[in-house]
Amino acid sequence: MKRTTAAALRLPVRPPFHLEATVRVLQRRPTNLIDTWDGDNYRRVVRLADHFALLEVNNRGTIDAPDLRLSIPTDAGSARDREAAARTARKILGLEHDPAIARRHAEAEPALRETARALRGMRPPRYPGLFEAFANVIPFQQVSLEAGMSVVAHLVRRFGEVIDSNGRTYHVFPQAEAIAEARTASVKGSGMSLRKAQSLRAAAKAIACGALTAESLARLSSDEAIVRLSELGGIGPWSAALILLRGLGRLDVFPQADTGAESSLAALLRLRSRASLPKIVERFGDCRGYLYFYGLASRLLAAGLIHPAGKLSAHGGDPIRAHSR
Repeated sequence: MKRTTAAALRLPVRPPFHLEATVRVLQRRPTNLIDTWDGDNYRRVVRLADHFALLEVNNRGTIDAPDLRLSIPTDAGSARDREAAARTARKILGLEHDPAIARRHAEAEPALRETARALRGMRPPRYPGLFEAFANVIPFQQVSLEAGMSVVAHLVRRFGEVIDSNGRTYHVFPQAEAIAEARTASVKGSGMSLRKAQSLRAAAKAIACGALTAESLARLSSDEAIVRLSELGGIGPWSAALILLRGLGRLDVFPQADTGAESSLAALLRLRSRASLPKIVERFGDCRGYLYFYGLASRLLAAGLIHPAGKLSAHGGDPIRAHSR
């Protein structure tokens, strides 16, 4: 794909908006091959009809007065395609969500208050396609985050496509058809167990043939959707909840028994035992899924991968904006 000039579209967003925090929890780790962040710009390749488009999003404003812009190649297609690209970017970055509700719940928890303020404006991101959600959940079952990321990277390199733009290489997430048509041994060769490889292929086949769609899940309540997803081999309540949260943006679910998320939250909330966590989860009501992202983001904050949202300076600038330049 040859990129020449780019058209910039404004993405309306309710302030505040913390682009870096949102992208970092989408990535989970900077080694993510699909969702990239250079300190100012979020980039990823998406499929638009029968071609690819490289999306680039940056905030020309501040966290508290965002001016979010989406740049796509002018030859990416029709105006209709560019509108589709904008919808996809909004979906990925969770722009339809109002962070104020979750923030009020978070600041009501004394131990979470400082983190909530540091993450002011973070949105709950999601994957643009259902299969991508499955492929970012199944490999992580009962392994560390780093091990899961390694498997996904192998899947992307083995089954995805690669494009070049302005001297840079970008990876495209594999389609369900690519995994459905592959041999189980080939999928397993990405670093998964035989059971996980079989589960991922089964999900890919169901999605590829239309037996399972995001639209059909959207018509179900979250409880009903968890039951539907759990009918698939290798998908239990934890996996189903995470697919709904990260794949469909269902904030009313929290992935129970997520050891990493629960450990992060227990430490963040200074809990003596994880047994008391469910009560806090329930207090978040229909935005309990935000707690998952707070737990993940707290680790990224500690690692210096997210810069805390600071107060606006006297001249109207934002410390995080100035820091990232």
